Amino acid sequence: MEPHVALLPSAGMGHLMPFLRFASMLASRNCKVTLLTAQPIVSAAESNHLNSFFSAHPHIQRLDFHVVPLQSSNPHGDPFFLQFEAITRSVHLLPPLLSSLSPPISALFLDFAAATCVDQLADDPSLSISYYILSTTSARFFSLITHLPNLSLERSCENLQLPGLPSFSISNIPPPLFNPENLFTTQLISNARAISKVKGVVSNTFHWFEAETIGALNSGKISITLPQFLPIGPFKPYEGHGKCSHLSWLDEQPAKSVVYVSFGSRTAMSKDQIKEIGGGLLKSKEKFLWVLKSVKVDKAEEIEIEELVGRSLLEKMEEKKSGIVVKEWVKQEEILAHPAIGGFFSHCGWNSVMEAAQRGVPMLAWPLHGDQRFNAEVVEKAGLGLWPKHWGWLGERVVKSEEIEEKIEELTHNHKLRSMVQKVSKEAAQAWEIEGTSEKVLGQIIEMLKLKV
Repeated sequence: MEPHVALLPSAGMGHLMPFLRFASMLASRNCKVTLLTAQPIVSAAESNHLNSFFSAHPHIQRLDFHVVPLQSSNPHGDPFFLQFEAITRSVHLLPPLLSSLSPPISALFLDFAAATCVDQLADDPSLSISYYILSTTSARFFSLITHLPNLSLERSCENLQLPGLPSFSISNIPPPLFNPENLFTTQLISNARAISKVKGVVSNTFHWFEAETIGALNSGKISITLPQFLPIGPFKPYEGHGKCSHLSWLDEQPAKSVVYVSFGSRTAMSKDQIKEIGGGLLKSKEKFLWVLKSVKVDKAEEIEIEELVGRSLLEKMEEKKSGIVVKEWVKQEEILAHPAIGGFFSHCGWNSVMEAAQRGVPMLAWPLHGDQRFNAEVVEKAGLGLWPKHWGWLGERVVKSEEIEEKIEELTHNHKLRSMVQKVSKEAAQAWEIEGTSEKVLGQIIEMLKLKV
């Protein structure tokens, strides 16, 4: 009998996309899948992707989960973090919703951002199911946040050493984690405390890419008790979500001649920094496809490209036919798979890292916030890209066009890097071959789910 599992993503495209891919992977392995969608949805990109996903996957059930809105005293609070909080505050609404499913579910996979829900759900007598976390970050960053409840972080030292794990550079730790009152910090600590109650942690990474950290997490030699860490990446893209509108322009470009520039679905940069990036791209003389954002939530996106980049810069781009600038959600995995793409200038969000590894695209990493410096460390160590550490966090300084030009040129002309990136891509593919590490672990997950049926 096929297992029936429910999945609960939180907010933001960086969290939603791994869940959609994982849902598709489970459904392709004869699992019945129900995807819970927290309402109201924060961004238009999430809403559009959910609609197209369910149209393409009619066998996957949609179940809306209406959360209790969280009224923030800070009107400038991050709407995605506020949604994380609203989901966990609404956990009491989940048991009757989950109990209504037929056939009964055997497991619930929650976003790490909602892991604290397990504390209450595990004690509910109406539910007799297993709980799993789906981690949307690197194993490296996950290994730090699991220890947060027992840490007192200090800026005074250079490195943090935790038993059984490679040491952490203090400069890579997100600044909010040094403030115990910050919402980002309190949420991470609360969610980390709940991890001991789950059966496993599924992760979009693969063994070769983070072998040392994954080995440590599953060794039993670290100072805390953790459930099994289950790496099954890179997650496979799902079929049937339309074509990217910019592929026709890429079709006209020579192989490996275009640098794709994107800093994620939630990164809003200053106009000064945007103009420096544009200047650096022009000076590099490389072709580029640049995806631009000026606000965190796309529903509030009102500023025109000309105002953000500047008319003179846009005119120069047009005159030199050097590239295109767009200000809408793009199908990144299709862009990275295109033969014209020769490099990826990225914030190092984990989905972006895995997509670049899968497609063999060298990265220029500029981590801007959150887990991204940890992710960039993994990228650099694995040979997937370059990381100019002195560029700092978002807003620490304006990185000048000359610096960007220099690194873009290094990205596109570094033959040693290109060779290493092909090795990464080969290992990513082998993880999914018969007896590959990710293929075997996904098989183990399916067998665990069947035991509960």
